[in-house]
Amino acid sequence: MALPVDVRDLMRSGTQLVADREKPVHLAVLIEFDSPDELIDAVRWGLRPSTAMATLQVEIAEPGSVPVLSARPDAVIAVAGSGGAGLDAALRVARGAGVPAVVVALGDEQRVPVLADTLLQPTGDLVVRADASEAMEQLGSWLVDNLGSKRLALAHNFAFIRRAVAGDAVKTTALQNGLVGAVAVIPGADMPIMTANQAKMLLQIAAAYGQPMGVDRIKELAVLVGGAFVLRTAARQLLTVVPVLGWAIKGAIGYTGTLAMGRAAIEYFEEGADLGGVVAHLKDVRDKAAQRLPRRTRVDVPADAQLALPGSNDEGAGA
Repeated sequence: MALPVDVRDLMRSGTQLVADREKPVHLAVLIEFDSPDELIDAVRWGLRPSTAMATLQVEIAEPGSVPVLSARPDAVIAVAGSGGAGLDAALRVARGAGVPAVVVALGDEQRVPVLADTLLQPTGDLVVRADASEAMEQLGSWLVDNLGSKRLALAHNFAFIRRAVAGDAVKTTALQNGLVGAVAVIPGADMPIMTANQAKMLLQIAAAYGQPMGVDRIKELAVLVGGAFVLRTAARQLLTVVPVLGWAIKGAIGYTGTLAMGRAAIEYFEEGADLGGVVAHLKDVRDKAAQRLPRRTRVDVPADAQLALPGSNDEGAGA
């Protein structure tokens, strides 16, 4: 059975994702002289580059001095101590140069307006948490939001950012598939689009976790989402009993199904699995779902489908 999965397109996507995660990243880290040790340690351990493509400039900020940035950074991360006053001048320089800057500090919500006034810092660029690990998690989200073109490179180099990058890919794809499922006019026209979106989502997650994406892995992924296409085709037969609400149900299926697939992949990568292990797990979930369909719509999902792979089998997406 031929499935609507363009493997060559997936390989092009894989090649681009590999290129994106190998982009250079340069961060400037400014540490106020009296910053708490707990926060300094969390920043130090979190911002340990995994490759030579990521570089850091670390400076101590003291009142009356202005740290000099040796090169234009992609972002400035300022670690605040008791007052944050030692960071004021350096942050002004960064903002004047158009460099995204974030202030990270320990404290409660009442400290946010104080730091905002002291440093003239937008509240959206302040990360204030009671716990250092929570502050680092929020810092990861801030970096993803503000350095979109470097998000995969950030995830490739800094482990604490990976979940934020992968989660953003899942949410974005789930929303796309929910919308596609809801607005499709021609029956079944939405499913090839959702299938392709899910495959590319899984590649994005794999790229964020530094996984190799060669030919064999992409073929396995194509068979997985292609089998899911067959499963959705059968499930869609159930919508005939509620034609008035069919558009809403189709949108919900597109959203929740994509969300569940993405979250499952993230959890497996977090536990140390590789792309092959994630595909095997999702295939098992898919097959069990097929068996739970009502008997009149139940289908046998092909173990190995014929893929749309024009050209040579030697074409790869890189490591």
